[in-house]
Amino acid sequence: MFNVGDKIVYPMHGAGVIESIEEKEILGQRQKYYIMKMPVGDIKVMIPTINAKDIGIREVIDRDEADQVLGSLENGFSFMNTNWNKRYRENMEKIKSGNIFEVADVVKNLAHRDKEKGLSTGERKMLNNARQILISELVLANEMPQNEVEQVINDKLNSIIELISENN
Repeated sequence: MFNVGDKIVYPMHGAGVIESIEEKEILGQRQKYYIMKMPVGDIKVMIPTINAKDIGIREVIDRDEADQVLGSLENGFSFMNTNWNKRYRENMEKIKSGNIFEVADVVKNLAHRDKEKGLSTGERKMLNNARQILISELVLANEMPQNEVEQVINDKLNSIIELISENN
């Protein structure tokens, strides 16, 4: 069980801080909810405490892991299926996993594909969603403002994309 003030990650939504734990009645059923405030977009999310573990709620990574995630953005690109539908499903699974390294991989690969060939509307939306998830966790892990985290991510992505382009 998490406590007020804990920094947590809600897969598919991103990271936030538990502001309170409240009991609410929804659809005639009373249960406790984590009320999580997200640093990106200033959104509040209610998460039922009873299935927090089942939906993959976890603690935010530490600074060392955050450095590793940022470092992973500078590594080469992983294989992406040429079939749009399969690629979309594979990337969605990575995002749903809640693993920040997998989310960073999606961001890196889709950003590269966007520069090379462009993205469909669905993949552009996926890239934006994955970026927000990545940014929200790194903001909390590094205790940095959102705009600084975005700049670091952009710099790292641009440097690897330029490097790959120069070598091709």
